[in-house]
Amino acid sequence: MQIVIVGAGPAGLCMGVKLLEAGFPDFVILERGSAVGGTWRRNIYPGAACDVQSALYSFSFEVKRDWSRPYAPQPEILAYMESVAEKYGLLPHCRFDTEVRGIVWDEATATWEVRLSGDETLTANVVVSAIGMFNELVRPDLPGLDGFAGTVFHSAEWAGDHDLRGERVAVIGSAASAVQLVPEIVKQAGQVYLFQRTANWVLPKQDTPYTEEELDRFRSDPSVFDAVRDEVMQRVERNMTFSDPETVAASQAAAAAALETVVDPVVRRKLVPTHPWGCKRPLFSNDFYPAFNRSNLELVTEPISHLTEDAIVTSDGNVRPADTVILATGFSATRYLSVLDVVGRAGVQIEEAWRDGATAYLGVTTAGFPNLFMLYGPNTNNGSILTMIEAQADHVVDHLRRMVDGNLVWIDVKPDAMESYNIGIQKGIGRVKVWQASCNGYYRSASGRVVTQWPFTMAEFRQRCEAVDWADFQASPVSTGDRENRSEPGDAA
Repeated sequence: MQIVIVGAGPAGLCMGVKLLEAGFPDFVILERGSAVGGTWRRNIYPGAACDVQSALYSFSFEVKRDWSRPYAPQPEILAYMESVAEKYGLLPHCRFDTEVRGIVWDEATATWEVRLSGDETLTANVVVSAIGMFNELVRPDLPGLDGFAGTVFHSAEWAGDHDLRGERVAVIGSAASAVQLVPEIVKQAGQVYLFQRTANWVLPKQDTPYTEEELDRFRSDPSVFDAVRDEVMQRVERNMTFSDPETVAASQAAAAAALETVVDPVVRRKLVPTHPWGCKRPLFSNDFYPAFNRSNLELVTEPISHLTEDAIVTSDGNVRPADTVILATGFSATRYLSVLDVVGRAGVQIEEAWRDGATAYLGVTTAGFPNLFMLYGPNTNNGSILTMIEAQADHVVDHLRRMVDGNLVWIDVKPDAMESYNIGIQKGIGRVKVWQASCNGYYRSASGRVVTQWPFTMAEFRQRCEAVDWADFQASPVSTGDRENRSEPGDAA
């Protein structure tokens, strides 16, 4: 059974570990970057950190108990991912600087043709997409942006060699990446303009670095850290469904209290959101609101009219000269695997199959695309994504074992089962009141359907992944003729 994993980020690494543990060593991890890490290698902007407590941000098979602080910074998370790849022997399975352009199903051979850049192709029995949600960058369509003579880059393509000291910097976008990077760059730049379309709630976080005494206790007695991990898990489980109105109100009140640190009342009013806490992605920072008390940070809420060669002009005619423009405008989070050219049965493209929005069974399998599995797929975003990814990777292994045990050449989720599952998911989403409020977050596809969020707990997701009704899937056994010309699926295991 030849398996191709697309992406060497957290999901791809987790899948590789699970495959080796289950006895499926014949796999390759294709990564467009030069090393492992995925999003934690690409997002290197100043201040980049996890917004899930680090106690919960490691895999259960490799729990890290010596994080430097409660919310781990990007370099530390990347180092952890690198250590997982090294410790579990994944590097020999990786092909770096290899970009996947598309995958096409061959019904006659029941295999996937994986098309790479440079016209190279690979043949695989199984493909696992580990590219997740955050792949395709959103670049704003602003008149004059292409003609700007200064430096322009996206926050996810940070120009690490570009010196911002003394520069006039325009940051377009005020969500997750901006909340983290703006408080850092104002320490270097001469002037920073933050262009905000929509205000966001930003909660403070308990992020005092651990002392050496605490770290020594975590290392010497794992049960101490494990108790912290369990407590964080339970708190996240309680809060991730936004089902307790008192908790939602308390969170919003905490953000409102943090906002009071902004001295200028005019700026403070502009930073007050019009939607309830939880309608958009929850954000956390102890530094964002205080940064507005600096004289070199200006909040701009007037819409951008256009850019000139050296400035940004807003709708009120105000001209703000700039040397560098940073696009903190995020990703096309609702596209998932459709960012690639994926062609399934009967020549159906996945983009067409998902014309009303990405949909899948458990976020892992989508009808009409046999032997294709997704990690961090549709409607699996919530809580700690590492916990969600592990459940999905175990679920994929269950499918592979079933293929081996049943001598199956392909397996595919039934359309009616997928539809029934997603009807239930959308009903669950409909019960999350804050997600029904009007806010322009990334959760919804163009059709208006929420395609990113998981509306229940992480424990329920794992339970569903483990208790699969195999009647929801159709499969085909290897024919006698196939057995004579092809190695048995079990041989590779």
